[in-house]
Amino acid sequence: MNSSIQDPESKFSSIRTLPDIQKLTVYKIRWLILAIFVLFSASNAMQWTQYTIISNVIEKYYDVSTEWVNWTSMIYMVLYIPFIFPGSFLLKKLGLRVAIIIGILGTCLGTWIKVASVSPDRWLVGFLGQSLVALSQVFVLSVPARLAAVWFGPDQVSSACSIGVFGNQIGIALGFVIPPMIVVGGETAEVTKQLYILFIGVAIFTSIILVLVVIFFKNGPPTPPSYSAQQQEEDEVNFMESLKRLIKNRSFMLLLNAYGINVGVFYAISTLLSEIILKYYEGHDQDAGRIGLVITIAGLVGSVCCGYVLDRFRKFKQTTIVVYAFSLVGMLVFTFTLDKGLYVVYVISGLLGFFMTGLLAVGFELGAELTYPEPEGTQAGLLNAASQLFGIGLTNIYFQLFHKVNITWANLSMCIALGLGLFMLIFTNSHLKRQAATSAPNSK
Repeated sequence: MNSSIQDPESKFSSIRTLPDIQKLTVYKIRWLILAIFVLFSASNAMQWTQYTIISNVIEKYYDVSTEWVNWTSMIYMVLYIPFIFPGSFLLKKLGLRVAIIIGILGTCLGTWIKVASVSPDRWLVGFLGQSLVALSQVFVLSVPARLAAVWFGPDQVSSACSIGVFGNQIGIALGFVIPPMIVVGGETAEVTKQLYILFIGVAIFTSIILVLVVIFFKNGPPTPPSYSAQQQEEDEVNFMESLKRLIKNRSFMLLLNAYGINVGVFYAISTLLSEIILKYYEGHDQDAGRIGLVITIAGLVGSVCCGYVLDRFRKFKQTTIVVYAFSLVGMLVFTFTLDKGLYVVYVISGLLGFFMTGLLAVGFELGAELTYPEPEGTQAGLLNAASQLFGIGLTNIYFQLFHKVNITWANLSMCIALGLGLFMLIFTNSHLKRQAATSAPNSK
């Protein structure tokens, strides 16, 4: 254990006699708060693959290269890395409400800028709007673990975190399936009309969410929902000192790299999904979007199932390893069945999505257990930063192997990466610090 982190039992020894300990409670409004965040997260994530899933139409309409279109996806990863640390700092200092308002304002503004980009000579305007939406992601990915800890009791925190991640996956699913349904191609005038429908629809959706956030979203409940949440409220954490302790935490750093590899592989496959499917099944543009939908819907189910398993059995490390191992198996099967027919690809993609994206919430929760009492936003921010960094690297590796070698070797490289991540995950610590803190007041 990291010697710089105080033992949870000793930290809670003074709390057992606090006069307000009976005030710990949960509030019904927590579900509304979580629902609004899910909508916000979905509105941001649905724009991640908005261009790449219809890359063939976008390339022709704006007269840009495949690399340019792929950058509309990778810009999410590139901007996240330098801005996650100030983003996590603001989340800690300003609180959930202000951070979420900043995030939805940026997302909403970016979507309206993209409305103004609908013209063959305005590619850079659209890229600017996409970049602003991508930057706003800083106030999305680090929030689920923090929101769950602030609003939910210990018996619901894992499920709440899973639902928070669930919102991001809903957005990704919509981003896969909606653009190919609306933007089907054709003459320039036809594509212009289709893009207007797509971008204005998303802009109106984000504007409605902005209103909901401003009116209903609250920073936190009147009283903390758990002993661990109460203790974190009482402990003023220095952001830089917390960051240093996290970096020195060996188990967390192993999880950081393993988690980053898994999500990085998901990003690589998602970014190039349209090219992958069209490589084998020419003309099946909408199937590429539907397969992306299958991957993310299966991932939603996986996230909820994993959240339930964590809340029910508290086997954080074991659950993470099992899910990760099946992600590797799913990627291997995906590699060797791509040419076996679209029906097979749909089924295997669902298997891959169930475990690969199901790992997202599990990784957050294991990270919170390994690093307690550090703020959830900080450790989640590091996990997401690693994801973006690996996402950039693995997407570029996949792209180069896909175009310069062949698709089989591109997929095998992702399998090798997942194997390395699984190996690192095995050596993480299984000591659950947050669970120990939650049960500390009842230990006597």
